[in-house]
Amino acid sequence: MADRVTVIGWDGSPLTAAACGALGAATLVAGAAHHLALPEVPASAERIRLGSVDLAARRIAGHRGTAVVLADGDPGFFGVVRTLRGPEFGLEVEVVPAVSPVAAAFARAGMPWDDAHVVVAHPRTLRRAVNVCRAHTKVAVLTSPGAGPAELGLLMEGVHRTFVICEELGTDHEQVTVLTSDKAADHTWRDPNVVIVVGGPVGATEGGGWIAGRDPAAGPRGWTRPAQVYGGELGEGERDVLRAAQLARLGPRLGDLVWDIGCGSGAFATEAAAAGAAVIAVDLDPRSCARTEAAARRFGVQLQIVLGTAPHVLENLPEPDVVRIGGGGAAVVSAVADRRPQRIVTHAGTRDAAERVGRDLSEHGYHVECALLQSVDLDTRAWTETERSVAFLLSGELTRS
Repeated sequence: MADRVTVIGWDGSPLTAAACGALGAATLVAGAAHHLALPEVPASAERIRLGSVDLAARRIAGHRGTAVVLADGDPGFFGVVRTLRGPEFGLEVEVVPAVSPVAAAFARAGMPWDDAHVVVAHPRTLRRAVNVCRAHTKVAVLTSPGAGPAELGLLMEGVHRTFVICEELGTDHEQVTVLTSDKAADHTWRDPNVVIVVGGPVGATEGGGWIAGRDPAAGPRGWTRPAQVYGGELGEGERDVLRAAQLARLGPRLGDLVWDIGCGSGAFATEAAAAGAAVIAVDLDPRSCARTEAAARRFGVQLQIVLGTAPHVLENLPEPDVVRIGGGGAAVVSAVADRRPQRIVTHAGTRDAAERVGRDLSEHGYHVECALLQSVDLDTRAWTETERSVAFLLSGELTRS
């Protein structure tokens, strides 16, 4: 096993004395081609091209001597340190960090980044990274081949954002380009690169706060807000108790894409977005779309609003993770189930209607649960009943693909 492993971050600046000292004593150096070409790398040291980090870690673990790993930026931030410290290798590492690519990118853009979300985009995680960009006003994306600015821009269709694309930071070929998201696919971009994605209305925490990213304490407490804040009567499927139960069953979260079909006042869509999810709100009524847009502005969340009739309007929407169906009947339930989201919630006014929806979801491979929700509003001055509502809450979880 290696006697000592030092991980050195490099951002294009001259290496520190600590980094030079560790390199000078190294008998094995691992890194990318541009790292191994640095003049400080000893000529006598064994060199490993850092392709697969797991393979390199095994070589380092079996090396009898002193090893150095060179990596871009801060190697503890989405870097090689996590892999090297894995229990299967048994390596103890010392880290000499440099400026991370994310910090360098925001510095080139002249922007603060304590209010930004940071995500990593690989081909397998690209869709979730895009959902974060849909849902938030400032996101830094650490890209990879096959999940770069062009792919990011293509999947952002329907959502206007500005991209600040920082290529090969810290090298002689460094370049910063600013363009709209719909133009990103028109270019070929060099790796490595970082994309800063900005746009949308200014949120309540833009002036600074105490936590990186979106402050979860910025809004009112509770999953649901009182009906009166949405500017008028709510539909049968939007009442507070049913809305809270729908949110609890779906559990929207950061990186998810939520469809809200039959968005009505925008109450559910707004509250799902407040949980950090990307939301597409759909309704056939222009007045509902306008109310939803107003609610999103009022509460500082990002929504994409689509005017059209389901199920036909759903055909060109990106794949959802979870779906709330507020209206549209059996045809909409079947069309949504055909898209295979992980969870679906809807409601019915009668037992017969609930049974029909439940059978349809079961036939599509969903495990179905149904609950009868009854709520009574009381006037607390006289403790008299003011309104009563009854609804069947149906939720389906995908059990087979």
